[in-house]
Amino acid sequence: MRKIIDIDESLIPKLKVLAAIESSSVKKIMEDAISWYVEHKQKEQMNSMSLEQKEDFGLLLLLQQAQNIKTVNEDELFNS
Repeated sequence: MRKIIDIDESLIPKLKVLAAIESSSVKKIMEDAISWYVEHKQKEQMNSMSLEQKEDFGLLLLLQQAQNIKTVNEDELFNS
């Protein structure tokens, strides 16, 4: 997905220097920074959750992983 974002003009030279030091591109440096920030915020959120909230979140993740491709009709569900 391509998005146009406004970046403070003073950041662009800094990003270019970082990219040169890392032998990378400005795009990659920005992607890495954003990924780090999102992971950091997710960890903060998890640390502030109660045990019950963590359990609910874990159940939600398990439900999302479940394959819902195969469906069972009502007779099979209640007669098995």
